[in-house]
Amino acid sequence: GGTSRPCSYPSQPFCSALSWEDQLWTGRLAPGAPCQPGLLHLGSISYPAKHLARSLSLIQERSALLRKWYHLMIENKDDLAKIITAENGKPLKEAQGEILYSASFLEWFAEEARRVYGDIIPPAAKGRRILVLKQPVGVATIITPWNFPSAMITRKVGAALAAGCTVVVKPAEDTPLSALALAELANQAGIPAGVFNVVPCSRQQTPAVGEALCTDPLVAKISFTGSTATGKLLLHYAADTVKRVSMELGGHAPFIVFDSANVDQAVAGALASKYRNSGQTCVCTNRFLVQKGIHDTFVEKFAKAIERELHVGNGFDERTTQGPLINEKAVEKVERHISDAVAQGASIVTGGKRHSLGKNFFEPTLLSNVTTNMLCTREETFGPVAPVIKFDTEAEAVAIANSANVGLAGYFYSQDPGQIWRVAEQLEVGMVGVNEGLLSAVECPFGGVKQSGLGREGSKYGIDEYLEVKYVCFGGL
Repeated sequence: GGTSRPCSYPSQPFCSALSWEDQLWTGRLAPGAPCQPGLLHLGSISYPAKHLARSLSLIQERSALLRKWYHLMIENKDDLAKIITAENGKPLKEAQGEILYSASFLEWFAEEARRVYGDIIPPAAKGRRILVLKQPVGVATIITPWNFPSAMITRKVGAALAAGCTVVVKPAEDTPLSALALAELANQAGIPAGVFNVVPCSRQQTPAVGEALCTDPLVAKISFTGSTATGKLLLHYAADTVKRVSMELGGHAPFIVFDSANVDQAVAGALASKYRNSGQTCVCTNRFLVQKGIHDTFVEKFAKAIERELHVGNGFDERTTQGPLINEKAVEKVERHISDAVAQGASIVTGGKRHSLGKNFFEPTLLSNVTTNMLCTREETFGPVAPVIKFDTEAEAVAIANSANVGLAGYFYSQDPGQIWRVAEQLEVGMVGVNEGLLSAVECPFGGVKQSGLGREGSKYGIDEYLEVKYVCFGGL
């Protein structure tokens, strides 16, 4: 079990715990003191939430604090990346990329804090003036996943603090140290006491702590990144007190390769889209749809690229491109999907089994002769498995891609301008990559449709998730 003081050390900690130094640098979380929901002192957070707009009334002050936090992340980027690799096994090069990506959200929202504009509306009646104000929602609960333990925090918290909110972050139980490291840097940056708070806890206590953080009446906003099933549960919690919610949920992304595509370009995009973080991202491709005229060439080149460019190993090894999966349960799901596909007639082109390095390492896998009846095309694998479905027509590919009840990201490769416009508009997803395998960027709105979530993160739209719109009518003028 484990607990933590908030980074800014209010007079009442959430629970008794080791100091943050002991937790961060020794990797030890307080033994025998699992975080209990009844011990959460949300009152110590609600007060600064209500008064932050007053204490940081100057927009440039919020902006300056976020920018200082950004610079501290950059100064400590190597150590922060090592913490990520130590926690979830991500290759160090990818972890270094995550830290730069993570820090960019603090820089971005330091600038967006200056652009929270209201409106003046021309009145229909005489003697009135109509104003529209934007104000912070208040306390926000932030629940983040293990696959991007730094970036998923700053993408949410940067927007929240820029808007004038305070936050309680519950990091994934697999990766609490990245959150604690960010907390220490926030403290060094001068983030006021009680504004940025971290509550790590054990896997056993996660459901109860999550419920406490999402049902407390002091919390006005919930932002969650994780599975669709958990997101639905949190929406249920939010409903009782009608909280604002942002949900970034499951993906199951399609990747379509049309006959007109540049095959080499498509293979490069497929590698990036499928095998980043060993296939453990919400925007990773889960279903490859390849048109029959180009199918065999694509599969052959894709297999060769996998065998040539992907190397399984320790995340701290410079040669490694594929680290371990997060836990045994994740490996078992990958094995189950492969076994089901093979039993129904799929062929293993390359990979297909656990790696000799250890139980959580798995070979990058490519499957052909895949059908839409197989588990790997009906469920999100969240692992290094690339199933390839052969299709005949554009309409068939779009229908298969849109058959899922989720819609986060989608990708397709084509050199036909008319087809590009048609398919981009028809795909039922929140983000489309056209001849591009990597989508996410700080300036772009990140989010999905259907059961992939609600709201958008990053971009100029991200800060709106933490703002209320207030209409003010001045009469008698």
